[in-house]
Amino acid sequence: MNNAAHHRIHRAARQPPAGNTHGLACALPAALIGWVAGTALQLQQTDLWASAVYLGLGTLGACLGVGSWWLLRRRGLHAAWAGCLATALAAALMALAQTGWRAAQLPAIAPVLEGQDLQIVGVVSRMPQVGELGLRFFFDVEHATQDGQPVALPGRLLISWYRADEGFRGGADEAAPRTPASPLPDLHAGDRWQITVRLKAAHGNFNPHGFDYELWLWEQGVRATGYVRAGPHDSAPVRLAARQGHAVERLRQTVRDRILATAAPSADPAAQRRTAVVAALLTGDQAAIERADWDLFRTTGVAHLMSISGLHITMFAWLATAVVGWLWRRSARWGWPPRLNPSLRWPAPHAALVGGVALATAYALFSGWGVPAQRTVLMLATLAALRLVGVRWPWWLTWLLACALVLAFDPWAWLQAGFWLSFVAVGVLFATDSGAASVVATGAGGRLKALLREQWVVTLALTPLTLLLFGQASAVGLLANLLAIPWVTAVVTPLAVLGALWAPLWQAAAWALWPLIAFLQWLAAWPGASVAVAQAPLVVAVAAVLGGALLAMPWPLSWRLAGVPLLAPLLLWQPARPVPGQFELLAADVGQGNAVLVRTATHTLVYDSGPHYSLDSDAGDRVLVPLLRALGERVDTVVLSHRDSDHTGGAPALLASQPGAALLSSIEASHPLQTQRPALRCLAGQFWEWDGVRFEVLHPTPAVYQGTGVKPNALSCVLHIRAATQADGRNSSALLAGDIEAAQEQALVHDHGAALRADLLLVPHHGSRTSSSPVFLDAVAPRVAWVQAGYRNRFGHPVPAVMSRYTERATAVSDSPHCGAMHWNSAKPGATVCERTLRRRYWQHMPP
Repeated sequence: MNNAAHHRIHRAARQPPAGNTHGLACALPAALIGWVAGTALQLQQTDLWASAVYLGLGTLGACLGVGSWWLLRRRGLHAAWAGCLATALAAALMALAQTGWRAAQLPAIAPVLEGQDLQIVGVVSRMPQVGELGLRFFFDVEHATQDGQPVALPGRLLISWYRADEGFRGGADEAAPRTPASPLPDLHAGDRWQITVRLKAAHGNFNPHGFDYELWLWEQGVRATGYVRAGPHDSAPVRLAARQGHAVERLRQTVRDRILATAAPSADPAAQRRTAVVAALLTGDQAAIERADWDLFRTTGVAHLMSISGLHITMFAWLATAVVGWLWRRSARWGWPPRLNPSLRWPAPHAALVGGVALATAYALFSGWGVPAQRTVLMLATLAALRLVGVRWPWWLTWLLACALVLAFDPWAWLQAGFWLSFVAVGVLFATDSGAASVVATGAGGRLKALLREQWVVTLALTPLTLLLFGQASAVGLLANLLAIPWVTAVVTPLAVLGALWAPLWQAAAWALWPLIAFLQWLAAWPGASVAVAQAPLVVAVAAVLGGALLAMPWPLSWRLAGVPLLAPLLLWQPARPVPGQFELLAADVGQGNAVLVRTATHTLVYDSGPHYSLDSDAGDRVLVPLLRALGERVDTVVLSHRDSDHTGGAPALLASQPGAALLSSIEASHPLQTQRPALRCLAGQFWEWDGVRFEVLHPTPAVYQGTGVKPNALSCVLHIRAATQADGRNSSALLAGDIEAAQEQALVHDHGAALRADLLLVPHHGSRTSSSPVFLDAVAPRVAWVQAGYRNRFGHPVPAVMSRYTERATAVSDSPHCGAMHWNSAKPGATVCERTLRRRYWQHMPP
């Protein structure tokens, strides 16, 4: 071979392989980023397109992907950039198409079927939840009829089966009847039933910074909810088959019932509550935990441990991996023949990874296979698979791959707090190399130091995110989690799991919770145990999260301190308030009840507190307290118009969260609320002024209180609010009328005449036929009227004939079911801003 040939061979050996190495290196990150971006973009849609449109976009994305591969194989930097951009765009189009197409496959219930008696046959697909009012369960429909004719229904329903005479208790289901029902059946997952139901579209309350119940139902595949009709005039429910299929759900239910049975009815309430926590830890039945315990866990920052959250599954996987690895290494000493010795056939680290993920998957399945558990298992499986095949990617690429896979499986996880908490925690631990530090650490001291460091890093990074997502964070969370995480992970949860083999261990798990709960109660009693801040805009919140991550990085102190200025705006943020002389109203969406927030430049008043839903749930705890916390409000006065539970149901939680608020009400001296906060009686003629805004009580008069047989509605405190007079002579006003009826309206017209005029009227008695008399409406002459009522409520509020009176007077009427929370500002007295319009998304129900 001549020298020329040698040179050609040598030169060929030194040349890079065919293709564009720059482009190929960026192809995977571009595809992953594009997929995440495409998913996030689709979730911003207000309405879904036709399925064919999404199929077309997916096809276009696939074609673009083929073109991007051709570009990536070409040489040159420009081709590399073009190929990466095309890859990202192709992935984004396919992600948008996949998410949209899946969403389009979830049909809603036809409006004409809402509120009708329907006969359905199907299967109880999940473990029923037992509550104060009865049972609640997911029901997979096989077929449905109305008067013998087949009808189309969504494939999955959320059904309630009420106890006898428990059809309606203060708003649990505004559409439910009050007629007696049959006793509750012995309902099990896997049972096949024929039942008569009344359904309505999946509809929930919609408030600023509030929980999106309709999104939660969407993720469960539920597009309609309802209740069983089992009264004396209804067809009797029939169990067609018992406990067929759904083996995991049946086993979960059996285990839950056995755990709860271990706490005798005569046991002290604290012991029963600890047993309920054990049931929740093992089977995922979070409804078993009482509200007071959830409040304790949130205050101390350990709520993630008591629910089957992403972190809970992750910690269980960590423990299982450690146990499997330890057993695998010890198996070498058990006298196996060499060819059968498992430790010689497969390395212990690999066996530990596979065993840990497998056991975590089994635990997630047994605990209900909820959406947080599903995405966590997928993330763990991805990370384990990369480790097993020996791939050593940069941490951020591994993290991004897990994120994209989770979103491919569950696109709507992007909108869940658990998704962000899980991935931010994992990303920060990767970035700070805490995982490596814990592996290298040796000895008890080294492992303790690694644990402290990891907990400190996660606390620094997640506290700003927690403040963003929930408006509050635990100041004692670091200390609480240092004990709670190892105790629950290494002691309580293993005892609960092993209790499936030997039942007395369930009581041991409950007793193991006793010192932990005592410790948490001690921490919760500390002053400032929980910190609350107002909800900041997205830009401020993102900066704060970056600041927390920066503080957690293993960099020089001077660099990390640069994160402090990024945190400050989040901690100091206060929402804009009305200018002096003006005021604004926010009617919270509480279902069938009243609750209105009134804000001036420096003062806040709450008019009514919404309904009581159940023993453990009311509008105060579920709506008003989170809303006030998100707005950074300190309430000066609470006005409870009268004693009815749809106006006072949320008052205990509201007053407990606002210890400095005065109470003004017409409730009687013997009312239970008087022991919590003595009330000043509201009387016509009372008035005060805040920031140039005048508040005046117009009703009731002393004579009304002295009457006999007076209905609570007649005692409603009527509040008139008037802004300061402006340069143009205009001073906007609002009239909050409670549940007054026609007689009280006539008296107000007689006593006040033209002084009743108001730009906004809170429609009396939710639009009942007993109120909104023509003479009253003529006197008030409202430009805007608000109806606070529940969707398809059993009272039929608002009554169409009453609403026609407003239409005749050209009054713009808004109601809670169509609007969600309603906003009004005295500076723009003719306009109502609807929360559902501000944050409209395709999964939200819009009544016809």
